[in-house]
Amino acid sequence: MMTFETRTFDIAEHLTNPEEIRTFLQEVAATGDESDFIHALNTAARAMGMTEVAKKAGVTRASLYKSLSEKGSPKFATISKVTKALGCKLVVA
Repeated sequence: MMTFETRTFDIAEHLTNPEEIRTFLQEVAATGDESDFIHALNTAARAMGMTEVAKKAGVTRASLYKSLSEKGSPKFATISKVTKALGCKLVVA
């Protein structure tokens, strides 16, 4: 019997440019809930590089990881800063 090695799929590895990140966040915002969007911000930040996103957002890398973690509860200001650091903006339509 053959055995297969598998690994966990990480969408962050496939978000390679700002347009893909923007489209990803738009889709999650349109179809998911608040926790899905925070998870998507985490994924997008990992795709761009947590250190770079933290620097652009004006927060520490450690606090960014903590805020966007599964148990995190980021303030709206953090969500807004991270969204801007990713080259996006929040819009009410």
